[in-house]
Formats: sequence, structure tokens, C-alpha cells
Amino acid sequence: MGSAYAAQSSFKISDCRVVASGLNYPEGPVYCEDTGTVLVVEIGAGKLTRIYPDGSRPKETVATLGGGPNGAALGPDSAIYICNDGGFYIAQVPRTLPDGRTDTIQVAVCQPPNYTGGSIQRVGLDGAVSTLYSNFVAKDPTGASHTLPLRSPDDLVFDSAGGFWFTDWGKDRWRDRDITGVYYAKPDGSSIQEKIFPLKSPNGIGLSPDEKRLYVAESFTRRILYWELSAPGVILPNPKTMDGSYILTSSLPFAGCPDSMAVDEEGNLYSACFLPHGAEILSRGGIAVVSPEGETLDWIEIDAGDPDPLPSNLCFGGPDRRTAYITLDATGILVTCEMRVPGKRLAWAR
Repeated sequence: MGSAYAAQSSFKISDCRVVASGLNYPEGPVYCEDTGTVLVVEIGAGKLTRIYPDGSRPKETVATLGGGPNGAALGPDSAIYICNDGGFYIAQVPRTLPDGRTDTIQVAVCQPPNYTGGSIQRVGLDGAVSTLYSNFVAKDPTGASHTLPLRSPDDLVFDSAGGFWFTDWGKDRWRDRDITGVYYAKPDGSSIQEKIFPLKSPNGIGLSPDEKRLYVAESFTRRILYWELSAPGVILPNPKTMDGSYILTSSLPFAGCPDSMAVDEEGNLYSACFLPHGAEILSRGGIAVVSPEGETLDWIEIDAGDPDPLPSNLCFGGPDRRTAYITLDATGILVTCEMRVPGKRLAWAR
């Protein structure tokens, strides 16, 4: 069978259906096949929330996590694993819409005074919350080992062997910013290893369907990189680059900043891109669909009513995995729209 994108690429506005509103900076959507519900984290509220897309029940709190839960994924034990960024200062930005109405959008901007430190958390089936990792060991250029804190874990993905990769976005302060990387860890809390360093604002992360590529989005450099993998948790470095990476794309539509991402069953990446056209708060964010060869196949501009410049993440769901659930940070909503190609079934989906 040929690809659904083989004929031509397109740039379009997609009408989206709002399935939840009133969320406090939502991220990390996870589709639950067994219930047809969607889990999201709320960074501003420090909690994990369940949403019923059919509207049969109101949204409900699954667990209170504290800090700033940022990414979420189902693990091999059916627990939910959380990247907790330790909290953000979320600014309330006023704006005037083209029709003259005024509103306020939310923008996460820097490390807050009540920052709690980054961590990886586990939410059991009973809702119990435990912390697996809050630091890691790294070697400096002399070979000496140092125990360092996680700064702002952002997004994670499990492989079929049961381990998970995650990014650390880092924190901004008044005059400086963290330089961070990518890590590989076991879900039982027994092992965490820094695998890639240094990176600038590593955000979304994903695995190709055959798990031979690890994709990482760098938001502020506005590009997506990848590394070849020889085994679970093992990078096969590019011999031509200093960090072993390959550039998938350094040119996203309208210079959007890539946030988190999903992968379809053909291996195409779906990157939620915020602030296209620069720091324009009246712009609509979108989803860039990028092939494994780095070609931009599609730009799906999100129209859910008023412009939302900050789409943050998406997952595939529904009976055929063609339904995309997209979190919109700035306006605190979860929207859904249909995609051409089914999403890749994640390793431990249930």
C-alpha cells in the first residue's frame, strides 16, 4: 500500500471539536483504549485529569502530582509515568481579538519562586503517586562523576523492551538558561542514564515504528533531530557529527517552534508547533507532519474558535487511531480532529 501522503502535501486549516475546556495549561495526552477516555496533565494545577470525549461524564482528577506535570505515558505495568517539570511561572497575557473582544491567554515563561525541582513520577492503578527519579549521575570532561538534579523533565516515550526515553527541557531564569539532554530509564526506579548532552530546549520525543530511530525536537532552535538506535537504550552515533545526531528538519512551516510529537504507523512525525510567525499571540498554532526523510508533508493549522498560538502535544486514539487529541496550552482546551493516517500503536497501549 502507498502512503496517504504520496500524492501531494497540503497546507490547510482544520476545524477542530472542543472536547474539554477550563484546563490549567494541559499537556501530555494519553488515549486509553479500554475506556475510550483521554488522560491529560494540567501543568498549572499539578494534577492528572481524565476526560470523557463523548461528554458522558465531567472531567475528573485521577491524581494530584504537585510541581508541574508535563508529559505522560502508559508503562508496561499499566501505570502512568509522568515527567514533572517542577512548575512554571504561567503569565496571563491580555490580547484584543480581531472582532474587538478581549481575552487572556496563558504562557509558561520561566522558573517560578516555588519551583520544586524536576522528577519522574509513577501513578499506579489505585492513583497512588511515587517519585522514581529526581537526579542522575553524569561525568565531566575529566571523567569525574557528579550527581545532578533533573531540571524540567518534559516528554517521554516507552519502547517495547519496557524502558523509556525522556527529555529535560530545562528552566529559564532572568539571565540564564539550563543546558540539558535526553535520558533513558527503567520504570522500576533502578536505572537512569544520561544518553545525549548537551541540547538546547529538548522537548518532544518519539520512536519510529521499528524503534530504530529516536526523534527529539529542540524548540528554540526550531528543528527536529534524530539518533539511530542499535538496541533498546543504545545509540548508534552518526560518525560525521560531534553529538552523533542527524538533522531531520531545520525548516518547519512558518518557523514554528516544535513542542511534543506523535508518530503515525507509516513513520511520519506529527509535531505540535507553537508561535508560528514569531511571537504573535493572535496566530494559530498547528501540527507539522514530517516524513522520515525530513519532508514537510502537511501543515494543519488549528481552528477551534479563537486563535490559540500554543498547541503543545497530541496523541492518536479512537477505534482506528485516526483521531488526534491535541492539547492547547494558551486557552486551556483539548480538541480533536481526524488525520489521514492511523497513529502508531504505542508499545504499552491499553
